[in-house]
Amino acid sequence: MLPERKQILVVDDEPNLRRVLGAQLMRDGYDVHTAEDGEQALQTLQDHHIDLVITDLRMPKVDGMELLRRSVAMDADLPVIMITAHATVDNAVEALKTGAFDYITKPFDQAEVRVVVGKALRTRDLSAYDARRSLEDSTPHVRYGIIGFSSGIRELYAVLDRVADTPTNVLITGESGTGKELVARALHENSSRAGRPFIKVNCAAIPRDLMESELFGYERGAFTGAVGSKPGRFELASGGTLLLDEIGSIPVEMQVKLLRALQESEFERVGGIKTIRVDVRLIAATNSDLKKDIETGSFREDLFYRLNVVPIRLPSLRERAEDIPPLARHFIERSNARLSKHIQSIVPEAEQLLVKHPWPGNIRELENVIERAVLFCDDDVLRPTDLPPELRPGEGAFATGEEGATASGGTSSPAEGLKEQVKAAMSRLERDLIIKALRQTRGNVTHAARLLKISRKGLQLKMKELNLRERDERFDS
Repeated sequence: MLPERKQILVVDDEPNLRRVLGAQLMRDGYDVHTAEDGEQALQTLQDHHIDLVITDLRMPKVDGMELLRRSVAMDADLPVIMITAHATVDNAVEALKTGAFDYITKPFDQAEVRVVVGKALRTRDLSAYDARRSLEDSTPHVRYGIIGFSSGIRELYAVLDRVADTPTNVLITGESGTGKELVARALHENSSRAGRPFIKVNCAAIPRDLMESELFGYERGAFTGAVGSKPGRFELASGGTLLLDEIGSIPVEMQVKLLRALQESEFERVGGIKTIRVDVRLIAATNSDLKKDIETGSFREDLFYRLNVVPIRLPSLRERAEDIPPLARHFIERSNARLSKHIQSIVPEAEQLLVKHPWPGNIRELENVIERAVLFCDDDVLRPTDLPPELRPGEGAFATGEEGATASGGTSSPAEGLKEQVKAAMSRLERDLIIKALRQTRGNVTHAARLLKISRKGLQLKMKELNLRERDERFDS
C-alpha cells in the first residue's frame, strides 16, 4: 500500500506556473495533480480524492470562481486557495465569501504558499477530526473512532489509553477485516505525533526485490532506472508513525535490515553511504501467526520480540456479537449519507439475523452487507427480506444437499469452502451495487462512480471484471 500523502490539485492555464508550483509542492512531500482549466479540474475531482485545490481566478471554459462554487458543492470541507495576478479587494472578498480558504497573488512567494498550504491542510484534518469526535459524543460506546462495548473492545480501549501517547512499538494481530488499520490510526491520532505523517505500507504488495528501496529509499544511480534520489517510507514517516501491514510478508534477508533500523533508528539508502537518522514510532500488523512462522524459519525471532513490545489482538466479529447492533446502525447512517437514502431503523428480526451470522469477513463484510441492504430497501426500515439470502435460514445461496459438497461434486475443507462463499458473496454484492448505481444515473458511468465514491477508471475496471457493459439497456430502465 502506498503511503498516505496529501493530494493537491493545481489549476492554471499557464503551463509554466503549473510546472513551477507543482515542482515546489512535490518537493514539500505532496502528490500533485494538474489541470489547465476549471472543466478539466472538475473531472479530476470526480476521478480522484483531492485534499486541496489551488486555482487561478481567470481561466477559459470554467473560471476559478465557478470552480470554487462547484468544488464547495461537491465537498464542503475541501479547502480552495485562489491564486491570481488580477488582485482586487472585490475579487478577494467574493472568493472568501464563496468559500475560498485563502487568496494569494502572482508573482507569489514560495514561503508564503508553503505556509498557506500547510494551514489549509491542517484545517481540513481538524475538520475530519471534529467530525469523528462529534460521532463519538453522539454515539454510545464509541471511543477512538471504534464502536463497541464487548469485553474484548473494552480491553482494547484500556490498552489504547495506556500506550497511545508513547513511542512504544505495537504489534496488532487479528483476522482480515477486524480493523487493524483503524486501531493503528487511533494510536497515531491520539499521540503527540498526531500532526506528523502517518505512513502505511502493505508489505505483501511490494515485490521482494523492491522491498529495501521502498522502505529505506535509494540514491541516484543505485540501480537501472534510478534517475534521481528517492526517500523511503522510514524517512517519510520521521517524526510520525509507520504502519507495516502484513509484516510477515517481509523476506528474511530484509528482516535483518529492518531490525537494525528499529534498534538504531538509522539506516542508509540503497546505493548511499550517508547514515540517515529517523524518529519513527512503528506499528506492525498481521493476520498470520508469527510464532508459527518463527518455527518454520520464515520470520526472525529477534525481530518478533522487537515488534511485540505491546501486543494487541483484535477479536473477530463473531467473538463480539453484542457489538453488531451498534455497528449495524453506524453503517446504516454512513450508507444513508453515501447513497442519499433515509433508513431510520432496523427491525429486531433483521438485527437477530445479523447477530447470528458467523461473519467470516468480519467488520468489512458487515459494512458491505449493510450497504447492500440500504441500497435495495424500498422504505425507511430494514427488514429480513432486505438482507442477502445467505443471512436468512433456508435461503442461503450456498445451501447444498450435503455438508462440504461443491459444485463439481468433490469436497473441500470448511475453511476453503467458506473462503469461496465469501468471495462469491462479495462479487455478487459489488455487481448489485454497480447495477443499482448505473440504473440511478441512467447508465452515466461518471455519475455512478461519484455515487459509489470511486474513480471513473476504477468503476470501468470493475465493470470489465464483472462482465458489465457500459452500454446496456437495463441501466436505462
